[in-house]
Amino acid sequence: MIITKHIQTPLGKMIAGATDAGICLFDFEFRKMMPAIKKRIGSSLQDEFAEGEHPYFDSLQQQADEYFNGHRQSFDLPLVMTGTAFQQRVWEALTTIPYGKTRTYLQQTQVLGDEKAIRAVARANGENCLAIIVPCHRVLGSDGSLTGYAGGLKAKKWLLEHEARISGLSYQGVIF
Repeated sequence: MIITKHIQTPLGKMIAGATDAGICLFDFEFRKMMPAIKKRIGSSLQDEFAEGEHPYFDSLQQQADEYFNGHRQSFDLPLVMTGTAFQQRVWEALTTIPYGKTRTYLQQTQVLGDEKAIRAVARANGENCLAIIVPCHRVLGSDGSLTGYAGGLKAKKWLLEHEARISGLSYQGVIF
């Protein structure tokens, strides 16, 4: 069973999902793609969703609170990434972007070793259902602009400004 629960954050309600193997969902509840994401997760794990409590939710809530309070820069939770091998490679690469720093989509493709895959990488970023934990918000357009984010550009800007404020860095600074 995939257990789900709503978790309140400064950016609004997020929906969390957990199995005995780890957290498989942490995303904005209002996200347009949520039905497709839940279908992908359910199909991949060959299981169904049910609301309830799971021991991983306490750790997730604590770490999310610490992140939003500026006392945590990375998450230490068991994760279950449900996607294609390519998507999982993209999501793993996202976890290498340091807190308070950003990359462009082009730089992200370079990290993955294929500059021609920019659209595929952008699409995989958009399929990430472990928001904030797998920090797709740290990826910007080639000109440094805020582009596409499932939680909305306002949330993306808030997250980047939050991390910049805590780390003392500027979110306009792109790293490689």
